[in-house]
Amino acid sequence: MTQGSIDAVLSAGIKEVLKKIYSSENEDFTVSLQQTRPEFKGSRTLVVFPYLKLSGKGPEQTAGEIGQALKDNLDYIENFNVVKGFLNLEFSKKFWLEQLKISINNSDESIGTFSSVKIMVEYSSPNTNKPLHLGHIRNILLGYSISRIATENRNTVKEVQIINDRGIHICKSMLAWQKFGNGESPESSGKKGDHLVGDYYVLFDKQYKIEIAELVQKGMQKEEAEKKAPIMLEAQQMLVKWENNDKAVRTLWETMNSWVYKGFDKTYEDLGVKFDKNYYESETYLLGKEVVLEGIEKGIFIKEEDGSVWVDLTDEGLDRKILMRSDGTTVYMTQDIGTAIQRFRDEKDLSKIIYTVGNEQNYHFKVLFKILKKLGYEWADKCEHLSYGMVELPSGKMKSREGTVVDADDLIEEMIETAKRKSEELGKLEGLSKDEKERLFRIIGMGALKYYILRVDPKKQMVFNPEESIDFVGNTGPFIQYAHARIRTLVSKSGLNDVELEFDIDSIPALFPVEVEIISHTEKFQSMVELSYLELNPSIIANYTYDLVKSFNQFYQSVPILKEENENVKLFRLRLSVVVANIIKKSFYLLGIDVPDRM
Repeated sequence: MTQGSIDAVLSAGIKEVLKKIYSSENEDFTVSLQQTRPEFKGSRTLVVFPYLKLSGKGPEQTAGEIGQALKDNLDYIENFNVVKGFLNLEFSKKFWLEQLKISINNSDESIGTFSSVKIMVEYSSPNTNKPLHLGHIRNILLGYSISRIATENRNTVKEVQIINDRGIHICKSMLAWQKFGNGESPESSGKKGDHLVGDYYVLFDKQYKIEIAELVQKGMQKEEAEKKAPIMLEAQQMLVKWENNDKAVRTLWETMNSWVYKGFDKTYEDLGVKFDKNYYESETYLLGKEVVLEGIEKGIFIKEEDGSVWVDLTDEGLDRKILMRSDGTTVYMTQDIGTAIQRFRDEKDLSKIIYTVGNEQNYHFKVLFKILKKLGYEWADKCEHLSYGMVELPSGKMKSREGTVVDADDLIEEMIETAKRKSEELGKLEGLSKDEKERLFRIIGMGALKYYILRVDPKKQMVFNPEESIDFVGNTGPFIQYAHARIRTLVSKSGLNDVELEFDIDSIPALFPVEVEIISHTEKFQSMVELSYLELNPSIIANYTYDLVKSFNQFYQSVPILKEENENVKLFRLRLSVVVANIIKKSFYLLGIDVPDRM
Protein backbone atom coordinates (compact mmCIF):
# COMPACT_ATOMS: atom_id res chain seq x y z
CA MET A 1 0.00 0.00 0.00
CA THR A 2 1.56 3.28 -1.08
CA GLN A 3 1.28 6.68 0.56
CA GLY A 4 -1.96 8.43 -0.26
CA SER A 5 -3.68 5.21 -1.41
CA ILE A 6 -5.46 4.11 1.79
CA ASP A 7 -8.96 4.87 0.52
CA ALA A 8 -8.28 3.32 -2.89
CA VAL A 9 -6.87 0.10 -1.42
CA LEU A 10 -9.57 -0.08 1.26
CA SER A 11 -12.30 0.43 -1.37
CA ALA A 12 -10.87 -2.39 -3.49
CA GLY A 13 -10.67 -4.69 -0.45
CA ILE A 14 -14.23 -3.89 0.60
CA LYS A 15 -15.53 -4.65 -2.91
CA GLU A 16 -13.86 -8.08 -2.89
CA VAL A 17 -15.29 -8.92 0.52
CA LEU A 18 -18.79 -7.77 -0.51
CA LYS A 19 -18.65 -9.98 -3.60
CA LYS A 20 -17.60 -12.88 -1.38
CA ILE A 21 -20.26 -12.58 1.30
CA TYR A 22 -23.12 -11.70 -1.04
CA SER A 23 -22.12 -14.05 -3.91
CA SER A 24 -22.37 -11.27 -6.48
CA GLU A 25 -19.39 -11.52 -8.81
CA ASN A 26 -20.96 -9.25 -11.39
CA GLU A 27 -22.19 -6.63 -8.93
CA ASP A 28 -20.48 -3.23 -9.33
CA PHE A 29 -20.45 -2.19 -5.69
CA THR A 30 -20.34 1.48 -4.84
CA VAL A 31 -18.11 2.14 -1.82
CA SER A 32 -18.75 5.34 0.13
CA LEU A 33 -16.00 6.08 2.66
CA GLN A 34 -15.76 8.97 5.09
CA GLN A 35 -13.36 10.10 7.78
CA THR A 36 -14.66 8.67 11.04
CA ARG A 37 -16.16 11.36 13.24
CA PRO A 38 -13.92 12.20 16.23
CA GLU A 39 -16.44 11.03 18.84
CA PHE A 40 -16.22 7.43 17.54
CA LYS A 41 -13.34 4.97 17.42
CA GLY A 42 -11.98 4.32 13.94
CA SER A 43 -10.25 5.97 10.99
CA ARG A 44 -12.64 5.35 8.08
CA THR A 45 -16.41 4.92 8.03
CA LEU A 46 -18.27 2.82 5.46
CA VAL A 47 -21.86 3.78 4.61
CA VAL A 48 -23.75 0.46 4.41
CA PHE A 49 -27.25 1.58 3.34
CA PRO A 50 -26.58 0.70 -0.37
CA TYR A 51 -26.15 -2.99 0.64
CA LEU A 52 -29.38 -3.53 2.61
CA LYS A 53 -31.20 -5.03 -0.37
CA LEU A 54 -28.40 -7.58 -0.87
CA SER A 55 -28.18 -8.50 2.81
CA GLY A 56 -31.92 -8.58 3.41
CA LYS A 57 -31.22 -7.27 6.93
CA GLY A 58 -31.44 -4.01 8.85
CA PRO A 59 -28.71 -1.35 8.81
CA GLU A 60 -27.02 -2.36 12.08
CA GLN A 61 -27.08 -6.09 11.29
CA THR A 62 -25.72 -5.44 7.80
CA ALA A 63 -22.94 -3.21 9.15
CA GLY A 64 -21.98 -5.84 11.75
CA GLU A 65 -21.96 -8.60 9.13
CA ILE A 66 -19.74 -6.61 6.75
CA GLY A 67 -17.48 -5.47 9.60
CA GLN A 68 -16.81 -9.02 10.77
CA ALA A 69 -16.12 -10.15 7.19
CA LEU A 70 -13.65 -7.28 6.66
CA LYS A 71 -11.88 -8.10 9.93
CA ASP A 72 -11.62 -11.79 8.93
CA ASN A 73 -10.41 -11.11 5.38
CA LEU A 74 -8.31 -7.91 5.52
CA ASP A 75 -5.30 -8.18 7.81
CA TYR A 76 -5.07 -4.41 8.29
CA ILE A 77 -8.59 -4.15 9.79
CA GLU A 78 -8.10 -4.67 13.52
CA ASN A 79 -11.57 -3.87 14.80
CA PHE A 80 -14.86 -2.21 13.96
CA ASN A 81 -17.90 -0.65 15.59
CA VAL A 82 -21.38 0.07 14.30
CA VAL A 83 -23.41 3.27 14.65
CA LYS A 84 -26.77 2.67 12.95
CA GLY A 85 -26.02 2.28 9.23
CA PHE A 86 -22.40 3.37 9.54
CA LEU A 87 -19.48 0.97 9.94
CA ASN A 88 -16.43 2.51 11.65
CA LEU A 89 -13.20 0.70 10.79
CA GLU A 90 -10.09 0.63 12.97
CA PHE A 91 -6.73 -0.09 11.31
CA SER A 92 -4.08 -2.21 12.99
CA LYS A 93 -1.01 -0.81 14.75
CA LYS A 94 1.24 -2.52 12.21
CA PHE A 95 -0.66 -0.89 9.35
CA TRP A 96 -0.12 2.60 10.76
CA LEU A 97 3.56 2.01 11.47
CA GLU A 98 4.03 0.74 7.92
CA GLN A 99 2.35 3.92 6.70
CA LEU A 100 4.87 5.92 8.71
CA LYS A 101 7.72 3.98 7.09
CA ILE A 102 6.27 4.79 3.67
CA SER A 103 6.13 8.48 4.62
CA ILE A 104 9.78 8.32 5.66
CA ASN A 105 10.88 6.58 2.44
CA ASN A 106 8.93 8.99 0.21
CA SER A 107 9.95 12.19 1.99
CA ASP A 108 12.60 13.19 -0.55
CA GLU A 109 10.70 12.22 -3.71
CA SER A 110 8.71 14.51 -5.96
CA ILE A 111 4.98 14.03 -5.70
CA GLY A 112 2.42 13.49 -8.39
CA THR A 113 0.82 10.90 -10.58
CA PHE A 114 0.30 13.27 -13.51
CA SER A 115 2.06 13.18 -16.87
CA SER A 116 4.95 15.63 -16.94
CA VAL A 117 4.12 18.67 -19.08
CA LYS A 118 5.46 22.18 -19.59
CA ILE A 119 3.46 24.91 -17.90
CA MET A 120 3.92 28.67 -17.97
CA VAL A 121 2.80 30.64 -14.92
CA GLU A 122 2.41 34.39 -15.31
CA TYR A 123 2.32 36.47 -12.17
CA SER A 124 3.19 39.89 -10.74
CA SER A 125 2.90 41.71 -14.09
CA PRO A 126 3.26 45.24 -12.70
CA ASN A 127 2.83 48.65 -14.30
CA THR A 128 5.90 50.86 -14.45
CA ASN A 129 4.03 53.88 -13.09
CA LYS A 130 4.00 52.82 -9.44
CA PRO A 131 5.67 50.55 -6.88
CA LEU A 132 4.42 47.09 -5.98
CA HIS A 133 1.74 47.09 -3.28
CA LEU A 134 -0.19 44.64 -1.09
CA GLY A 135 -2.40 43.56 -3.99
CA HIS A 136 0.72 42.66 -5.99
CA ILE A 137 2.01 40.69 -3.02
CA ARG A 138 -1.01 38.36 -3.07
CA ASN A 139 -0.56 37.94 -6.82
CA ILE A 140 3.16 37.23 -6.53
CA LEU A 141 2.81 34.79 -3.63
CA LEU A 142 0.04 32.88 -5.41
CA GLY A 143 1.93 32.65 -8.69
CA TYR A 144 5.21 31.67 -7.05
CA SER A 145 3.55 29.01 -4.87
CA ILE A 146 1.59 27.56 -7.79
CA SER A 147 4.86 27.34 -9.74
CA ARG A 148 6.49 25.34 -6.95
CA ILE A 149 3.44 23.12 -6.48
CA ALA A 150 3.27 22.41 -10.22
CA THR A 151 6.99 21.56 -10.23
CA GLU A 152 6.50 19.26 -7.24
CA ASN A 153 3.85 17.45 -9.31
CA ARG A 154 6.60 16.60 -11.85
CA ASN A 155 5.90 19.39 -14.33
CA THR A 156 8.38 21.71 -16.02
CA VAL A 157 7.42 25.26 -15.10
CA LYS A 158 8.36 28.56 -16.73
CA GLU A 159 7.77 31.56 -14.46
CA VAL A 160 7.15 34.77 -16.40
CA GLN A 161 5.73 38.25 -16.05
CA ILE A 162 4.41 40.79 -18.51
CA ILE A 163 5.71 44.22 -17.58
CA ASN A 164 3.13 46.82 -18.51
CA ASP A 165 5.65 49.46 -19.51
CA ARG A 166 3.60 51.56 -21.94
CA GLY A 167 0.19 53.17 -22.17
CA ILE A 168 -1.66 56.20 -20.91
CA HIS A 169 -0.98 55.42 -17.22
CA ILE A 170 2.78 55.39 -17.88
CA CYS A 171 2.50 58.72 -19.72
CA LYS A 172 0.72 60.22 -16.71
CA SER A 173 3.78 59.65 -14.49
CA MET A 174 6.12 60.85 -17.23
CA LEU A 175 4.14 64.03 -17.88
CA ALA A 176 3.84 64.88 -14.18
CA TRP A 177 7.61 64.43 -13.74
CA GLN A 178 8.23 66.56 -16.82
CA LYS A 179 6.01 69.34 -15.45
CA PHE A 180 6.81 69.25 -11.75
CA GLY A 181 9.94 67.12 -11.26
CA ASN A 182 12.70 69.70 -11.63
CA GLY A 183 15.09 66.94 -12.64
CA GLU A 184 14.50 64.84 -9.50
CA SER A 185 16.01 61.33 -9.60
CA PRO A 186 16.38 58.38 -7.21
CA GLU A 187 19.95 59.52 -6.53
CA SER A 188 19.04 63.16 -5.80
CA SER A 189 15.98 62.29 -3.71
CA GLY A 190 17.26 59.18 -1.96
CA LYS A 191 14.01 57.44 -2.95
CA LYS A 192 13.64 53.99 -4.44
CA GLY A 193 13.00 54.45 -8.17
CA ASP A 194 9.57 52.83 -8.28
CA HIS A 195 8.45 54.96 -5.33
CA LEU A 196 9.66 58.12 -7.01
CA VAL A 197 7.77 57.41 -10.24
CA GLY A 198 4.68 56.38 -8.24
CA ASP A 199 4.70 59.75 -6.47
CA TYR A 200 4.36 61.49 -9.84
CA TYR A 201 1.47 59.20 -10.82
CA VAL A 202 -0.36 60.37 -7.68
CA LEU A 203 0.63 63.98 -8.43
CA PHE A 204 -0.86 63.70 -11.94
CA ASP A 205 -4.19 62.57 -10.47
CA LYS A 206 -4.25 65.48 -8.03
CA GLN A 207 -3.59 68.00 -10.81
CA TYR A 208 -6.15 66.28 -13.04
CA LYS A 209 -8.85 66.63 -10.38
CA ILE A 210 -8.01 70.30 -9.90
CA GLU A 211 -8.38 70.95 -13.64
CA ILE A 212 -11.68 69.03 -13.80
CA ALA A 213 -13.05 71.10 -10.91
CA GLU A 214 -11.99 74.33 -12.65
CA LEU A 215 -13.75 73.32 -15.89
CA VAL A 216 -16.90 72.28 -14.03
CA GLN A 217 -16.89 75.62 -12.21
CA LYS A 218 -16.85 77.33 -15.62
CA GLY A 219 -20.04 75.46 -16.57
CA MET A 220 -18.75 72.31 -18.29
CA GLN A 221 -20.37 68.95 -17.49
CA LYS A 222 -18.12 66.69 -15.37
CA GLU A 223 -17.99 63.90 -17.96
CA GLU A 224 -16.85 66.35 -20.65
CA ALA A 225 -14.41 68.02 -18.24
CA GLU A 226 -12.76 64.64 -17.58
CA LYS A 227 -12.08 64.30 -21.32
CA LYS A 228 -10.98 67.92 -21.90
CA ALA A 229 -8.80 68.59 -18.84
CA PRO A 230 -5.56 69.99 -20.34
CA ILE A 231 -3.24 67.60 -18.47
CA MET A 232 -5.20 64.56 -19.71
CA LEU A 233 -5.08 65.84 -23.30
CA GLU A 234 -1.31 66.29 -22.94
CA ALA A 235 -0.94 62.72 -21.62
CA GLN A 236 -2.87 61.40 -24.61
CA GLN A 237 -0.67 63.41 -26.98
CA MET A 238 2.40 61.99 -25.25
CA LEU A 239 1.12 58.44 -25.83
CA VAL A 240 0.68 59.16 -29.55
CA LYS A 241 4.23 60.54 -29.65
CA TRP A 242 5.50 57.44 -27.87
CA GLU A 243 3.84 55.12 -30.39
CA ASN A 244 5.33 57.25 -33.18
CA ASN A 245 8.82 56.80 -31.65
CA ASP A 246 9.32 60.44 -30.69
CA LYS A 247 12.96 60.55 -29.53
CA ALA A 248 12.49 62.86 -26.53
CA VAL A 249 9.48 60.95 -25.21
CA ARG A 250 11.19 57.59 -25.70
CA THR A 251 14.34 58.78 -23.90
CA LEU A 252 12.32 59.99 -20.90
CA TRP A 253 10.37 56.71 -20.92
CA GLU A 254 13.55 54.60 -20.89
CA THR A 255 15.04 56.66 -18.06
CA MET A 256 12.02 56.50 -15.78
CA ASN A 257 11.40 52.80 -16.49
CA SER A 258 15.01 52.01 -15.58
CA TRP A 259 14.41 53.64 -12.19
CA VAL A 260 11.33 51.48 -11.68
CA TYR A 261 13.03 48.20 -12.68
CA LYS A 262 15.75 48.65 -10.08
CA GLY A 263 13.05 49.20 -7.47
CA PHE A 264 11.10 46.13 -8.56
CA ASP A 265 14.23 43.96 -8.43
CA LYS A 266 14.81 44.86 -4.79
CA THR A 267 11.21 44.04 -3.83
CA TYR A 268 11.35 40.71 -5.68
CA GLU A 269 14.59 39.88 -3.89
CA ASP A 270 12.95 40.59 -0.52
CA LEU A 271 9.99 38.36 -1.45
CA GLY A 272 12.37 35.62 -2.64
CA VAL A 273 11.00 35.36 -6.18
CA LYS A 274 12.58 35.45 -9.62
CA PHE A 275 11.41 34.97 -13.18
CA ASP A 276 12.64 32.84 -16.06
CA LYS A 277 11.60 35.48 -18.57
CA ASN A 278 10.19 39.00 -18.71
CA TYR A 279 7.81 39.99 -21.48
CA TYR A 280 7.34 43.70 -22.16
CA GLU A 281 4.11 45.26 -23.36
CA SER A 282 6.18 47.75 -25.36
CA GLU A 283 7.30 44.82 -27.51
CA THR A 284 4.31 42.47 -27.58
CA TYR A 285 1.76 45.18 -28.42
CA LEU A 286 3.34 45.48 -31.88
CA LEU A 287 2.59 41.82 -32.61
CA GLY A 288 -0.91 42.29 -31.20
CA LYS A 289 -1.45 45.34 -33.40
CA GLU A 290 -0.27 43.41 -36.45
CA VAL A 291 -2.66 40.54 -35.71
CA VAL A 292 -5.57 42.96 -35.14
CA LEU A 293 -4.94 44.67 -38.50
CA GLU A 294 -4.84 41.26 -40.21
CA GLY A 295 -8.10 40.40 -38.41
CA ILE A 296 -9.78 43.37 -40.07
CA GLU A 297 -8.82 42.06 -43.51
CA LYS A 298 -10.14 38.59 -42.60
CA GLY A 299 -13.45 40.04 -41.39
CA ILE A 300 -12.85 38.93 -37.79
CA PHE A 301 -12.68 42.50 -36.46
CA ILE A 302 -14.62 45.65 -37.36
CA LYS A 303 -13.13 49.03 -38.24
CA GLU A 304 -15.48 51.90 -37.46
CA GLU A 305 -15.72 55.22 -39.36
CA ASP A 306 -13.66 57.03 -36.70
CA GLY A 307 -10.79 54.54 -37.25
CA SER A 308 -11.30 52.54 -34.03
CA VAL A 309 -11.19 48.73 -34.24
CA TRP A 310 -13.61 46.45 -32.39
CA VAL A 311 -14.46 42.78 -31.96
CA ASP A 312 -18.12 41.78 -31.71
CA LEU A 313 -18.64 38.91 -29.28
CA THR A 314 -22.38 39.35 -28.73
CA ASP A 315 -23.00 35.95 -30.34
CA GLU A 316 -20.70 34.48 -27.68
CA GLY A 317 -22.77 35.96 -24.85
CA LEU A 318 -20.31 38.83 -24.33
CA ASP A 319 -20.26 42.32 -25.90
CA ARG A 320 -18.26 44.51 -28.28
CA LYS A 321 -14.67 45.17 -27.20
CA ILE A 322 -12.36 47.89 -28.49
CA LEU A 323 -8.93 46.71 -29.72
CA MET A 324 -7.53 49.96 -31.16
CA ARG A 325 -8.52 53.56 -30.47
CA SER A 326 -9.44 56.01 -33.22
CA ASP A 327 -6.00 57.67 -32.93
CA GLY A 328 -4.31 54.34 -33.71
CA THR A 329 -3.12 53.65 -30.16
CA THR A 330 -3.69 50.22 -28.66
CA VAL A 331 -5.30 48.92 -25.46
CA TYR A 332 -4.44 46.17 -22.95
CA MET A 333 -6.35 43.59 -24.96
CA THR A 334 -4.18 44.22 -28.01
CA GLN A 335 -0.94 43.57 -26.14
CA ASP A 336 -2.43 40.52 -24.38
CA ILE A 337 -3.21 39.03 -27.80
CA GLY A 338 0.37 39.64 -28.91
CA THR A 339 1.84 38.34 -25.65
CA ALA A 340 -0.10 35.06 -25.80
CA ILE A 341 0.95 34.44 -29.40
CA GLN A 342 4.58 35.24 -28.62
CA ARG A 343 4.65 32.86 -25.66
CA PHE A 344 3.39 29.90 -27.67
CA ARG A 345 5.96 30.76 -30.33
CA ASP A 346 8.71 30.80 -27.71
CA GLU A 347 7.65 27.52 -26.07
CA LYS A 348 6.52 25.14 -28.82
CA ASP A 349 5.61 22.31 -26.42
CA LEU A 350 3.69 24.44 -23.94
CA SER A 351 0.68 22.61 -22.44
CA LYS A 352 -0.82 25.43 -20.43
CA ILE A 353 -0.50 29.10 -19.53
CA ILE A 354 -1.82 30.08 -16.11
CA TYR A 355 -2.55 33.80 -15.82
CA THR A 356 -2.46 34.88 -12.16
CA VAL A 357 -4.64 37.98 -12.24
CA GLY A 358 -7.26 39.44 -9.87
CA ASN A 359 -10.95 38.72 -10.29
CA GLU A 360 -11.71 42.25 -11.49
CA GLN A 361 -10.22 41.02 -14.79
CA ASN A 362 -12.46 37.94 -15.12
CA TYR A 363 -14.35 39.45 -18.05
CA HIS A 364 -11.13 40.61 -19.73
CA PHE A 365 -9.81 37.04 -19.85
CA LYS A 366 -13.09 35.59 -21.09
CA VAL A 367 -12.86 38.07 -23.98
CA LEU A 368 -9.15 37.41 -24.58
CA PHE A 369 -9.60 33.64 -24.80
CA LYS A 370 -12.63 34.04 -27.12
CA ILE A 371 -10.65 36.37 -29.40
CA LEU A 372 -7.71 33.93 -29.58
CA LYS A 373 -10.14 31.16 -30.50
CA LYS A 374 -11.79 33.41 -33.09
CA LEU A 375 -8.37 34.02 -34.60
CA GLY A 376 -8.02 30.25 -35.09
CA TYR A 377 -5.38 29.45 -32.47
CA GLU A 378 -5.95 25.85 -31.31
CA TRP A 379 -3.94 26.50 -28.16
CA ALA A 380 -6.53 29.05 -26.95
CA ASP A 381 -8.02 26.26 -24.82
CA LYS A 382 -4.65 25.91 -23.05
CA CYS A 383 -5.00 29.36 -21.48
CA GLU A 384 -6.33 29.42 -17.92
CA HIS A 385 -7.09 32.35 -15.63
CA LEU A 386 -6.18 31.86 -11.96
CA SER A 387 -8.62 34.43 -10.61
CA TYR A 388 -8.22 35.64 -7.04
CA GLY A 389 -10.06 38.01 -4.73
CA MET A 390 -8.86 41.45 -3.82
CA VAL A 391 -6.92 42.20 -0.65
CA GLU A 392 -8.31 44.88 1.59
CA LEU A 393 -7.16 46.38 4.87
CA PRO A 394 -9.30 46.63 8.00
CA SER A 395 -9.71 50.28 6.95
CA GLY A 396 -11.05 49.38 3.49
CA LYS A 397 -10.09 49.32 -0.19
CA MET A 398 -6.81 50.70 -1.57
CA LYS A 399 -6.50 53.12 -4.50
CA SER A 400 -3.22 53.65 -6.38
CA ARG A 401 -4.21 56.97 -7.98
CA GLU A 402 -4.99 58.46 -4.59
CA GLY A 403 -1.86 57.11 -2.96
CA THR A 404 -3.80 55.07 -0.39
CA VAL A 405 -2.22 51.68 -1.17
CA VAL A 406 -0.07 49.71 1.25
CA ASP A 407 3.35 49.77 -0.32
CA ALA A 408 5.00 46.33 -0.56
CA ASP A 409 8.38 47.57 0.67
CA ASP A 410 6.86 49.34 3.68
CA LEU A 411 4.81 46.25 4.52
CA ILE A 412 7.85 43.95 4.33
CA GLU A 413 9.80 46.26 6.62
CA GLU A 414 6.88 46.47 9.05
CA MET A 415 6.53 42.66 9.17
CA ILE A 416 10.22 42.19 9.95
CA GLU A 417 10.11 44.86 12.67
CA THR A 418 6.99 43.31 14.21
CA ALA A 419 8.68 39.88 14.17
CA LYS A 420 11.66 41.40 15.97
CA ARG A 421 9.49 43.00 18.65
CA LYS A 422 7.39 39.90 19.30
CA SER A 423 10.42 37.55 19.30
CA GLU A 424 12.22 39.75 21.82
CA GLU A 425 9.10 39.82 24.00
CA LEU A 426 9.10 36.00 24.10
CA GLY A 427 12.77 36.12 25.17
CA LYS A 428 14.02 32.94 23.43
CA LEU A 429 16.95 34.39 21.51
CA GLU A 430 19.76 33.58 23.93
CA GLY A 431 22.98 32.50 22.27
CA LEU A 432 22.13 33.91 18.85
CA SER A 433 24.48 36.40 17.24
CA LYS A 434 23.19 39.71 15.90
CA ASP A 435 23.28 38.39 12.31
CA GLU A 436 21.46 35.20 13.31
CA LYS A 437 18.78 37.25 15.05
CA GLU A 438 18.30 39.52 12.03
CA ARG A 439 18.00 36.48 9.76
CA LEU A 440 15.46 34.93 12.14
CA PHE A 441 13.38 38.11 12.27
CA ARG A 442 13.26 38.16 8.47
CA ILE A 443 12.26 34.47 8.28
CA ILE A 444 9.48 34.95 10.84
CA GLY A 445 8.23 38.24 9.40
CA MET A 446 8.15 37.04 5.81
CA GLY A 447 6.70 33.68 6.86
CA ALA A 448 3.89 35.50 8.68
CA LEU A 449 3.11 37.65 5.64
CA LYS A 450 3.18 34.82 3.12
CA TYR A 451 1.26 32.30 5.18
CA TYR A 452 -1.49 34.73 6.19
CA ILE A 453 -2.17 35.47 2.53
CA LEU A 454 -1.78 31.94 1.17
CA ARG A 455 -3.95 30.29 3.83
CA VAL A 456 -6.99 31.99 2.24
CA ASP A 457 -8.64 30.33 -0.75
CA PRO A 458 -7.57 32.42 -3.79
CA LYS A 459 -11.18 32.79 -4.92
CA LYS A 460 -12.08 34.64 -1.73
CA GLN A 461 -11.60 38.31 -1.02
CA MET A 462 -9.48 38.82 2.08
CA VAL A 463 -8.66 41.39 4.72
CA PHE A 464 -4.99 41.58 5.67
CA ASN A 465 -4.23 42.37 9.29
CA PRO A 466 -0.42 42.63 9.83
CA GLU A 467 -0.59 42.41 13.63
CA GLU A 468 -2.81 39.31 13.57
CA SER A 469 -0.70 37.59 10.92
CA ILE A 470 2.40 37.51 13.10
CA ASP A 471 0.79 36.00 16.19
CA PHE A 472 2.66 32.97 17.55
CA VAL A 473 -0.64 31.25 18.41
CA GLY A 474 -3.34 30.10 15.99
CA ASN A 475 -3.43 29.58 12.24
CA THR A 476 -0.33 31.66 11.44
CA GLY A 477 3.06 31.21 9.85
CA PRO A 478 5.05 31.77 13.09
CA PHE A 479 2.92 29.16 14.93
CA ILE A 480 3.84 26.52 12.35
CA GLN A 481 7.46 27.68 12.07
CA TYR A 482 7.76 27.34 15.85
CA ALA A 483 6.59 23.70 15.67
CA HIS A 484 9.39 22.96 13.19
CA ALA A 485 11.96 24.67 15.41
CA ARG A 486 10.65 22.79 18.45
CA ILE A 487 11.11 19.43 16.69
CA ARG A 488 14.63 20.27 15.50
CA THR A 489 15.54 21.29 19.07
CA LEU A 490 14.01 18.06 20.38
CA VAL A 491 16.13 15.93 18.04
CA SER A 492 19.22 17.96 18.87
CA LYS A 493 18.68 17.33 22.59
CA SER A 494 18.40 13.58 21.92
CA GLY A 495 22.01 13.56 20.71
CA LEU A 496 20.94 11.60 17.60
CA ASN A 497 20.62 12.59 13.96
CA ASP A 498 17.68 11.78 11.72
CA VAL A 499 19.34 8.72 10.17
CA GLU A 500 19.90 7.13 13.59
CA LEU A 501 16.20 7.22 14.49
CA GLU A 502 15.48 3.61 13.42
CA PHE A 503 12.85 1.67 15.33
CA ASP A 504 11.43 -1.87 15.27
CA ILE A 505 7.75 -1.98 14.26
CA ASP A 506 7.06 -5.25 16.06
CA SER A 507 8.47 -3.95 19.35
CA ILE A 508 6.10 -0.99 19.62
CA PRO A 509 3.57 -2.08 22.29
CA ALA A 510 0.66 0.18 21.29
CA LEU A 511 -0.15 3.51 19.70
CA PHE A 512 -1.83 6.45 21.37
CA PRO A 513 -4.80 7.84 19.41
CA VAL A 514 -2.90 11.09 18.80
CA GLU A 515 -0.02 9.11 17.26
CA VAL A 516 -2.45 7.41 14.88
CA GLU A 517 -3.90 10.84 14.11
CA ILE A 518 -0.47 12.22 13.18
CA ILE A 519 0.40 9.24 10.98
CA SER A 520 -3.01 9.58 9.32
CA HIS A 521 -2.19 13.24 8.62
CA THR A 522 1.21 12.38 7.11
CA GLU A 523 -0.46 9.85 4.81
CA LYS A 524 -2.59 12.62 3.32
CA PHE A 525 0.32 14.86 2.32
CA GLN A 526 0.66 13.59 -1.24
CA SER A 527 -3.06 13.89 -1.96
CA MET A 528 -3.09 17.44 -0.53
CA VAL A 529 -0.25 18.51 -2.84
CA GLU A 530 -1.96 16.92 -5.83
CA LEU A 531 -5.29 18.54 -4.96
CA SER A 532 -3.71 21.97 -4.49
CA TYR A 533 -2.23 21.63 -8.00
CA LEU A 534 -5.49 20.49 -9.60
CA GLU A 535 -7.41 23.34 -7.97
CA LEU A 536 -4.56 25.90 -8.21
CA ASN A 537 -5.08 26.53 -4.52
CA PRO A 538 -2.10 26.77 -2.11
CA SER A 539 -4.48 27.27 0.84
CA ILE A 540 -5.14 23.51 0.76
CA ILE A 541 -1.49 22.86 1.70
CA ALA A 542 -1.40 25.75 4.18
CA ASN A 543 -4.44 24.63 6.18
CA TYR A 544 -3.45 20.96 5.98
CA THR A 545 -0.12 21.88 7.58
CA TYR A 546 -1.85 23.82 10.34
CA ASP A 547 -4.02 20.77 11.16
CA LEU A 548 -0.91 18.57 11.22
CA VAL A 549 0.84 20.95 13.63
CA LYS A 550 -2.19 21.08 15.93
CA SER A 551 -2.07 17.27 16.19
CA PHE A 552 1.68 17.35 16.82
CA ASN A 553 1.33 19.91 19.59
CA GLN A 554 -1.27 17.72 21.29
CA PHE A 555 1.13 14.77 20.95
CA TYR A 556 4.07 16.81 22.29
CA GLN A 557 2.12 17.93 25.34
CA SER A 558 0.49 14.60 26.21
CA VAL A 559 3.02 11.88 25.30
CA PRO A 560 6.57 11.53 26.69
CA ILE A 561 9.29 11.65 24.05
CA LEU A 562 12.81 12.17 25.42
CA LYS A 563 11.66 10.97 28.85
CA GLU A 564 10.20 7.73 27.44
CA GLU A 565 12.00 4.80 29.13
CA ASN A 566 11.46 2.30 26.31
CA GLU A 567 14.30 3.13 23.91
CA ASN A 568 12.52 1.72 20.85
CA VAL A 569 9.37 3.74 21.60
CA LYS A 570 11.48 6.86 22.13
CA LEU A 571 13.12 6.34 18.73
CA PHE A 572 9.69 5.86 17.15
CA ARG A 573 8.34 9.08 18.67
CA LEU A 574 11.41 11.05 17.65
CA ARG A 575 11.12 9.63 14.14
CA LEU A 576 7.42 10.52 14.02
CA SER A 577 8.34 14.07 15.07
CA VAL A 578 10.96 14.32 12.32
CA VAL A 579 8.40 13.21 9.69
CA VAL A 580 6.17 16.06 10.88
CA ALA A 581 9.09 18.52 10.69
CA ASN A 582 9.96 17.36 7.17
CA ILE A 583 6.38 17.80 5.99
CA ILE A 584 6.24 21.27 7.54
CA LYS A 585 9.46 22.18 5.76
CA LYS A 586 8.27 20.74 2.43
CA SER A 587 4.83 22.34 2.73
CA PHE A 588 6.31 25.71 3.54
CA TYR A 589 8.78 25.36 0.69
CA LEU A 590 5.81 24.90 -1.64
CA LEU A 591 4.35 28.10 -0.17
CA GLY A 592 7.65 29.92 -0.68
CA ILE A 593 8.30 30.15 3.09
CA ASP A 594 11.50 29.35 5.00
CA VAL A 595 11.50 27.56 8.35
CA PRO A 596 14.11 28.11 11.09
CA ASP A 597 15.71 25.35 13.15
CA ARG A 598 15.49 27.55 16.22
CA MET A 599 13.04 30.16 17.49
